[in-house]
Amino acid sequence: MIRNVLIKLALMAPGMVFVLANAAYAQMDQMQMQDEAPSDARDPHAYSDGFTLTDGPYALPGPRQLKLADEHRFWAVIGDRLEYQEESESTVFDVQAWYGTTYNRLVVKTEGDIVNGTLEESSTDVLWSRAFNAYFDTQLGARVDTYDEGEDRQWLALGFQGLAPYWFEVDVTAYLGDDGRTALSAEAEYELLFTQRLILQPRMEINLLGKDDPENGLGSGLTNMSVGLRLRYEFSRQFAPYIGVEWTGAFGDTADYLQAQGENKSTTQVLAGLKFWF
Repeated sequence: MIRNVLIKLALMAPGMVFVLANAAYAQMDQMQMQDEAPSDARDPHAYSDGFTLTDGPYALPGPRQLKLADEHRFWAVIGDRLEYQEESESTVFDVQAWYGTTYNRLVVKTEGDIVNGTLEESSTDVLWSRAFNAYFDTQLGARVDTYDEGEDRQWLALGFQGLAPYWFEVDVTAYLGDDGRTALSAEAEYELLFTQRLILQPRMEINLLGKDDPENGLGSGLTNMSVGLRLRYEFSRQFAPYIGVEWTGAFGDTADYLQAQGENKSTTQVLAGLKFWF
């Protein structure tokens, strides 16, 4: 581009082009000669007023004086669901706790149903969580399923949890159990803010099994699915009561097991609960 401009100028004013060209080349030569900083340039370490993190000419003596946030250990307990469901007259809990740093955490997830004061069924995951990127954690560990009527199951767990594009919160875990049993659980949530405190949360969960589990009334393939809406009001971020409605349906052999026991293969529940964290 510069060459074309010089050619056009040369046709109009050859003397002026000669002067401009010499000036440009002189400037380029001067820039190329600037190979290293001048001897009186300021030491870049001096901008920290003598402080560095670990080693160096300005490091402070003794133990480290500075620790960043991602080096500290934190903890949290998050109650995503603690609710009473009218149709089944059951109390459902879904709680997650973690302890660790930004990159590595111990995570415990537990959920289940309580009917007439008895823990009917529950599942508990104990996982090591490692940050994969800014939005997702990979998780590895074990899961234990317990049943009031049925056989308990133990699984190895591998999954990921985080924030997907368009602000969907997702939690997907694959399981490997004894006797070649496999399972997959997936949850997705989204939050629609009517105001800063009034929030509508659509939620969906699906569960799949690799083979039949007749002892616990579960068939292979897509066993069940739940889709719900919860409208909550956040008096604070730590305390938010909600009301909602949820549809739950069973499929395949799982639906056949339920009907054989005289139960419906799908239900619609009106519910009320509390979301909390501390």
